[in-house]
Amino acid sequence: MINSWIFWAFLSAIFASLTTIFAKVGIQSVDSDLATLIRTAIIFLLLALFIQFSGKWTNPLNISKNTWIFLTLSGMATGASWLCFYRALQIGDASKVLVIDKFSIVIVAILAFVFLGEKPLVKDWLGILLVASGLILIAIKR
Repeated sequence: MINSWIFWAFLSAIFASLTTIFAKVGIQSVDSDLATLIRTAIIFLLLALFIQFSGKWTNPLNISKNTWIFLTLSGMATGASWLCFYRALQIGDASKVLVIDKFSIVIVAILAFVFLGEKPLVKDWLGILLVASGLILIAIKR
């Protein structure tokens, strides 16, 4: 079970939900951009300690140029996402912000199909369509 992607994906969902709730409470009296910086610094420190103590540290200079390029792009996208997410979270309701943020599910499915050559089954596309429909229902103003 611990080697199952589903196990780790569910843990990710649990921690992501806690992240949103803790962040909503934590950003009440601080600028959202500063809050993102503080969060990022804490993540950096915790990951550095985890990698060091788990014996996973290797020389980053031995990583390929292609890997560096895509990890850099991913880091930039993560930073932009976090800045936007925290700004939206400071202004809006956590439950609504997170739902719109999760439109990334639909975007990832489309981008993975177009750029990665992934081939979702009909049932997968139906699920993606249902997710998109649910997001639209929640986003529509009364």
